Amino acid sequence: MLTQNRQPIPILVYHQIAEAPPKGGSPFRGLYVSPAAFARQMAWLKLLGYTGLSMSALQPYLQGERSGKVVGITFDDGYQNNLVNALPVLVRHGFSSTCYAVSGLLGKTNIWDEGIGIPQTPLMDEGEIRQWVAGGQEIGSHTRSHVNLLKIDEPGCREEMVLGKTGLEAVTGRPVAHFCYPYGHYEARHVDVARELGFATATTTQRSRCHAGMDMLQLPRVPVLRSTTLPVF
Repeated sequence: MLTQNRQPIPILVYHQIAEAPPKGGSPFRGLYVSPAAFARQMAWLKLLGYTGLSMSALQPYLQGERSGKVVGITFDDGYQNNLVNALPVLVRHGFSSTCYAVSGLLGKTNIWDEGIGIPQTPLMDEGEIRQWVAGGQEIGSHTRSHVNLLKIDEPGCREEMVLGKTGLEAVTGRPVAHFCYPYGHYEARHVDVARELGFATATTTQRSRCHAGMDMLQLPRVPVLRSTTLPVF
């Protein structure tokens, strides 16, 4: 299915909502957005008349069934600091969002980053995932173990995508209809699997707003980084 929105729609992507670790020996510090910066950004959206939406709530806008000042809000990986630092802000403004969690690593850490020196940070456990959903937010799938889909064979890809979905559905008791390709790495065959599994949307790391005529299973996003000043935002 292709998007049919009349106006471009940004889907924001965040990772950690936390203070960045000290300089030196901590790569990818740009993926941290401080709680204060996040709060300012959400307040600014509200002030400008925008509504922050989860992928499910954004769907009618992407499909051209509704129009309005909306922005998608997504979080990759399922960090505990999203629950602690982002959820209260989202609730305060009446916003919803989608957090793409890694079903096989709930309650653990971002072990996929260990080899490149990124500090280990707690991921939400099952109870916290349910708290997130109870707070009006949504859970999407980020595979079972945050794999690079280009580096495993087809049966392995399918298993990662299937168990990423069913594992989270078992935790939330709700359908998981949205997917995010880990690292943004994927090929046409992975899009086909996402379609077969019934995902309504899938997001990438391609940088753009969503325009009409885009594949709902290859949606671009707008990264929000530590260096994103409020005027740039």
